[in-house]
Amino acid sequence: MNQDLSIIELVMHASVVVQIVLVLLLAVSLASWSIIFGKAIGLKRLKGDNEEFDREFWAGRTLQELYQDASRASGPPSPQERIFAAGMREFLKLRERRVVDVASLLDGSRRAMRASYQREMDVIEARLDFLGSVGSVSPYIGLFGTVWGIMNAFTGLSSMQQVTLATVAPGIAEALVATAIGLFAAIPAVLAYNNFSRDIDRIATHLESFIEEFSNILARNTQPAAGADAARPATTAR
Repeated sequence: MNQDLSIIELVMHASVVVQIVLVLLLAVSLASWSIIFGKAIGLKRLKGDNEEFDREFWAGRTLQELYQDASRASGPPSPQERIFAAGMREFLKLRERRVVDVASLLDGSRRAMRASYQREMDVIEARLDFLGSVGSVSPYIGLFGTVWGIMNAFTGLSSMQQVTLATVAPGIAEALVATAIGLFAAIPAVLAYNNFSRDIDRIATHLESFIEEFSNILARNTQPAAGADAARPATTAR
């Protein structure tokens, strides 16, 4: 009896539909675990890169130096650095065109940073919706396999003269395996989705705050230069 009710034996003797459901759930689970590990490593590296750029930005260096470093960076820049570079690039382009209106300068830089911010968030949130779908759909797929397995088991019992627990148990157990695998796929996906969503919200808030702070810095550095020399580069990040 113990051998007959082992997981492997139950799967091997399950109906074709239940086996297809189990294979699908296992494939989805493997895909979600791959995304979980990749997303965890990626977000950790991203937060570290943002913190490193934060330290450089507030270290008192000039904006021109920071922009040159961002343009010459050999490795992939952080999202915050790319947002900074987008805003600074647009700001300098407008000044090269002799745009002296402070509002136009700041608005152009802000729009460039917002566009870069949206691109960065699209990349950061990539495949997160897959985890949400796995967490919400997997239990129902497993439940479908369970219902089908139970129906199949009772259909097979209809031709028997005497039904005992020993004859009912294997068919019911085969069906319940589908629900167990569905939960096995769904629970980690839900936990990871909630955790990643919280981390991404914090990153988004941090990037939005940086956009506002950098815009204020540009405003302070542009106000005195607008009336004197429109081509004068911005000064420090303080």
